[in-house]
Amino acid sequence: MAYMDIEHNLLNVRERIAQACARVKRSPEDVEIVAVTKYVSLATTQAAIEAGIRHLGESRTQDAIPKWNALGADAAVWHFIGHLQTNKVREMIGRFPYVHSLDRLSLATELNRRGVAAGVTTKCFLQVNISGEESKHGLAPEEAADFLNAVHNLTHLEVIGLMTMAPYTENPEETRPVFQGLRELRDRLQEKNIPNAPLAHLSMGMSNDYEIAVEEGATFIRLGSTLVGDERE
Repeated sequence: MAYMDIEHNLLNVRERIAQACARVKRSPEDVEIVAVTKYVSLATTQAAIEAGIRHLGESRTQDAIPKWNALGADAAVWHFIGHLQTNKVREMIGRFPYVHSLDRLSLATELNRRGVAAGVTTKCFLQVNISGEESKHGLAPEEAADFLNAVHNLTHLEVIGLMTMAPYTENPEETRPVFQGLRELRDRLQEKNIPNAPLAHLSMGMSNDYEIAVEEGATFIRLGSTLVGDERE
Protein backbone atom coordinates (compact mmCIF):
# COMPACT_ATOMS: atom_id res chain seq x y z
CA MET A 1 0.00 0.00 0.00
CA ALA A 2 1.30 3.43 -0.91
CA TYR A 3 2.25 6.10 1.61
CA MET A 4 -0.64 8.35 0.55
CA ASP A 5 -3.18 5.57 1.04
CA ILE A 6 -1.94 4.82 4.53
CA GLU A 7 -1.90 8.52 5.40
CA HIS A 8 -5.54 8.77 4.28
CA ASN A 9 -6.46 5.68 6.31
CA LEU A 10 -4.69 7.06 9.36
CA LEU A 11 -6.57 10.35 9.17
CA ASN A 12 -9.85 8.45 8.91
CA VAL A 13 -8.99 6.23 11.88
CA ARG A 14 -7.98 9.20 14.01
CA GLU A 15 -11.23 10.97 13.20
CA ARG A 16 -13.27 7.92 14.20
CA ILE A 17 -11.27 7.57 17.40
CA ALA A 18 -11.96 11.22 18.19
CA GLN A 19 -15.67 10.70 17.63
CA ALA A 20 -15.70 7.59 19.84
CA CYS A 21 -13.82 9.45 22.57
CA ALA A 22 -16.22 12.38 22.37
CA ARG A 23 -19.17 10.04 22.93
CA VAL A 24 -17.73 8.91 26.27
CA LYS A 25 -15.84 12.07 27.22
CA ARG A 26 -12.32 10.71 26.75
CA SER A 27 -9.28 12.35 25.21
CA PRO A 28 -8.11 10.91 21.86
CA GLU A 29 -4.57 11.44 23.09
CA ASP A 30 -5.09 8.53 25.50
CA VAL A 31 -5.45 6.06 22.61
CA GLU A 32 -2.35 4.68 20.88
CA ILE A 33 -2.68 3.16 17.42
CA VAL A 34 -0.59 0.04 16.81
CA ALA A 35 -0.34 -0.70 13.10
CA VAL A 36 -0.45 -4.47 12.63
CA THR A 37 2.09 -5.01 9.88
CA LYS A 38 2.31 -8.81 10.05
CA TYR A 39 0.52 -9.28 6.73
CA VAL A 40 2.31 -6.57 4.75
CA SER A 41 5.72 -6.20 3.17
CA LEU A 42 8.76 -4.36 4.41
CA ALA A 43 8.03 -1.61 1.87
CA THR A 44 4.49 -1.14 3.17
CA THR A 45 5.77 -1.14 6.74
CA GLN A 46 8.23 1.58 5.77
CA ALA A 47 5.39 3.52 4.13
CA ALA A 48 3.40 3.29 7.36
CA ILE A 49 6.26 4.86 9.28
CA GLU A 50 6.56 7.62 6.69
CA ALA A 51 2.81 8.27 7.00
CA GLY A 52 3.28 9.06 10.68
CA ILE A 53 2.59 5.74 12.37
CA ARG A 54 4.77 5.33 15.43
CA HIS A 55 3.76 1.95 16.85
CA LEU A 56 4.16 -1.29 14.85
CA GLY A 57 2.78 -4.69 15.80
CA GLU A 58 4.16 -8.03 14.62
CA SER A 59 3.10 -11.53 15.63
CA ARG A 60 5.51 -14.00 13.98
CA THR A 61 9.20 -13.99 14.76
CA GLN A 62 10.17 -15.22 11.31
CA ASP A 63 8.64 -12.05 9.82
CA ALA A 64 9.24 -9.66 12.69
CA ILE A 65 12.99 -10.04 13.12
CA PRO A 66 13.91 -9.34 9.46
CA LYS A 67 11.75 -6.19 9.53
CA TRP A 68 13.30 -5.05 12.78
CA ASN A 69 16.78 -5.70 11.40
CA ALA A 70 16.00 -3.75 8.23
CA LEU A 71 14.28 -0.77 9.86
CA GLY A 72 16.01 -0.62 13.23
CA ALA A 73 14.98 0.05 16.79
CA ASP A 74 14.57 3.79 16.28
CA ALA A 75 12.17 3.54 13.34
CA ALA A 76 9.18 2.76 15.54
CA VAL A 77 8.03 1.43 18.88
CA TRP A 78 7.83 -2.30 18.33
CA HIS A 79 5.07 -4.46 19.79
CA PHE A 80 4.91 -8.25 19.72
CA ILE A 81 1.19 -9.03 19.58
CA GLY A 82 0.97 -12.73 18.70
CA HIS A 83 1.33 -15.91 20.68
CA LEU A 84 4.96 -15.95 21.80
CA GLN A 85 6.75 -19.27 22.11
CA THR A 86 9.12 -19.43 25.05
CA ASN A 87 12.01 -20.52 22.83
CA LYS A 88 11.59 -17.36 20.74
CA VAL A 89 11.98 -14.93 23.65
CA ARG A 90 15.73 -14.70 23.09
CA GLU A 91 15.10 -13.10 19.70
CA MET A 92 12.54 -10.63 21.02
CA ILE A 93 14.30 -9.24 24.08
CA GLY A 94 15.83 -5.84 23.38
CA ARG A 95 13.96 -5.51 20.11
CA PHE A 96 10.32 -5.49 21.19
CA PRO A 97 9.73 -3.43 24.34
CA TYR A 98 6.03 -4.39 24.40
CA VAL A 99 4.54 -7.89 24.48
CA HIS A 100 0.74 -8.04 24.27
CA SER A 101 0.38 -11.77 24.77
CA LEU A 102 1.66 -12.77 28.21
CA ASP A 103 -0.44 -15.85 28.92
CA ARG A 104 1.55 -18.29 31.07
CA LEU A 105 4.05 -18.36 33.90
CA SER A 106 6.79 -20.04 31.86
CA LEU A 107 6.73 -17.15 29.39
CA ALA A 108 6.88 -14.57 32.16
CA THR A 109 9.85 -16.35 33.72
CA GLU A 110 11.74 -16.53 30.44
CA LEU A 111 11.02 -12.88 29.57
CA ASN A 112 12.38 -11.90 32.97
CA ARG A 113 15.43 -14.18 32.73
CA ARG A 114 16.38 -12.84 29.31
CA GLY A 115 15.61 -9.31 30.46
CA VAL A 116 17.97 -9.60 33.40
CA ALA A 117 20.74 -10.79 31.09
CA ALA A 118 20.13 -7.99 28.58
CA GLY A 119 19.43 -5.26 31.13
CA VAL A 120 15.97 -4.46 29.76
CA THR A 121 12.48 -4.54 31.24
CA THR A 122 9.64 -5.74 29.01
CA LYS A 123 6.26 -4.05 29.27
CA CYS A 124 3.62 -6.76 29.08
CA PHE A 125 -0.11 -7.07 28.71
CA LEU A 126 -1.66 -10.05 30.45
CA GLN A 127 -3.82 -11.78 27.83
CA VAL A 128 -7.26 -12.67 29.18
CA ASN A 129 -9.80 -14.78 27.32
CA ILE A 130 -12.89 -12.80 28.24
CA SER A 131 -15.08 -14.38 25.55
CA GLY A 132 -14.21 -17.92 26.61
CA GLU A 133 -13.58 -19.04 23.03
CA GLU A 134 -11.51 -22.22 22.93
CA SER A 135 -9.67 -20.97 19.84
CA LYS A 136 -8.19 -18.01 21.71
CA HIS A 137 -5.18 -17.93 24.02
CA GLY A 138 -5.26 -16.27 27.40
CA LEU A 139 -6.05 -16.80 31.04
CA ALA A 140 -9.59 -17.14 32.32
CA PRO A 141 -10.62 -13.95 34.15
CA GLU A 142 -10.68 -15.72 37.51
CA GLU A 143 -7.02 -16.75 37.05
CA ALA A 144 -5.67 -13.23 36.53
CA ALA A 145 -5.16 -12.17 40.15
CA ASP A 146 -3.23 -15.32 41.10
CA PHE A 147 -1.06 -14.96 38.00
CA LEU A 148 -0.19 -11.34 38.79
CA ASN A 149 0.69 -12.27 42.35
CA ALA A 150 2.91 -15.07 41.04
CA VAL A 151 4.96 -12.75 38.80
CA HIS A 152 5.06 -9.59 40.91
CA ASN A 153 8.67 -10.21 41.99
CA LEU A 154 10.04 -10.55 38.45
CA THR A 155 12.20 -7.46 38.30
CA HIS A 156 12.56 -7.15 34.52
CA LEU A 157 8.92 -7.63 33.59
CA GLU A 158 6.16 -5.08 34.18
CA VAL A 159 2.50 -5.93 33.61
CA ILE A 160 1.21 -2.59 32.37
CA GLY A 161 -2.27 -3.75 31.40
CA LEU A 162 -4.62 -6.40 30.10
CA MET A 163 -5.27 -7.56 26.54
CA THR A 164 -8.15 -9.43 24.95
CA MET A 165 -9.55 -10.30 21.55
CA ALA A 166 -13.27 -10.20 20.84
CA PRO A 167 -14.98 -12.69 18.52
CA TYR A 168 -15.37 -11.44 14.95
CA THR A 169 -18.93 -10.38 14.26
CA GLU A 170 -20.74 -8.50 11.50
CA ASN A 171 -22.25 -6.24 14.17
CA PRO A 172 -19.40 -4.64 16.17
CA GLU A 173 -21.82 -3.66 18.93
CA GLU A 174 -21.94 -7.34 19.91
CA THR A 175 -18.31 -7.09 21.04
CA ARG A 176 -19.10 -4.52 23.72
CA PRO A 177 -19.59 -7.01 26.61
CA VAL A 178 -16.11 -8.45 25.96
CA PHE A 179 -14.39 -5.07 26.13
CA GLN A 180 -16.52 -3.98 29.05
CA GLY A 181 -15.59 -7.21 30.81
CA LEU A 182 -11.87 -6.58 30.39
CA ARG A 183 -12.17 -3.03 31.71
CA GLU A 184 -14.16 -4.16 34.74
CA LEU A 185 -11.64 -6.94 35.45
CA ARG A 186 -8.80 -4.42 35.22
CA ASP A 187 -10.58 -2.12 37.68
CA ARG A 188 -11.05 -4.95 40.18
CA LEU A 189 -7.41 -6.00 39.87
CA GLN A 190 -6.16 -2.44 40.35
CA GLU A 191 -7.98 -2.31 43.67
CA LYS A 192 -5.75 -5.17 44.88
CA ASN A 193 -2.61 -3.00 44.44
CA ILE A 194 -0.51 -5.92 43.22
CA PRO A 195 3.17 -4.89 43.05
CA ASN A 196 4.73 -4.45 39.61
CA ALA A 197 1.30 -4.55 37.93
CA PRO A 198 0.02 -0.98 37.47
CA LEU A 199 -2.49 -2.14 34.84
CA ALA A 200 -2.86 1.37 33.47
CA HIS A 201 -3.61 0.15 29.95
CA LEU A 202 -6.10 -1.92 27.99
CA SER A 203 -5.02 -3.44 24.65
CA MET A 204 -8.24 -4.24 22.85
CA GLY A 205 -9.99 -3.49 19.59
CA MET A 206 -9.08 -4.32 16.01
CA SER A 207 -10.14 -3.12 12.57
CA ASN A 208 -13.70 -4.37 12.88
CA ASP A 209 -14.50 -3.19 16.40
CA TYR A 210 -11.99 -0.57 17.56
CA GLU A 211 -14.56 2.20 18.02
CA ILE A 212 -16.48 0.07 20.52
CA ALA A 213 -13.21 -0.78 22.27
CA VAL A 214 -12.31 2.91 22.53
CA GLU A 215 -15.72 3.67 24.03
CA GLU A 216 -15.04 0.98 26.62
CA GLY A 217 -11.60 2.30 27.60
CA ALA A 218 -8.99 0.92 25.18
CA THR A 219 -5.64 2.69 25.39
CA PHE A 220 -3.95 0.59 22.67
CA ILE A 221 -5.83 -0.58 19.57
CA ARG A 222 -4.34 -3.00 17.05
CA LEU A 223 -5.25 -2.15 13.45
CA GLY A 224 -4.23 -4.09 10.37
CA SER A 225 -6.48 -4.18 7.32
CA THR A 226 -8.23 -0.87 7.92
CA LEU A 227 -4.92 0.95 8.27
CA VAL A 228 -2.13 -0.73 6.29
CA GLY A 229 -4.03 -3.37 4.34
CA ASP A 230 -3.50 -7.10 3.96
CA GLU A 231 -1.11 -8.33 1.26
CA ARG A 232 -1.69 -12.06 1.67
CA GLU A 233 -2.54 -13.78 -1.59
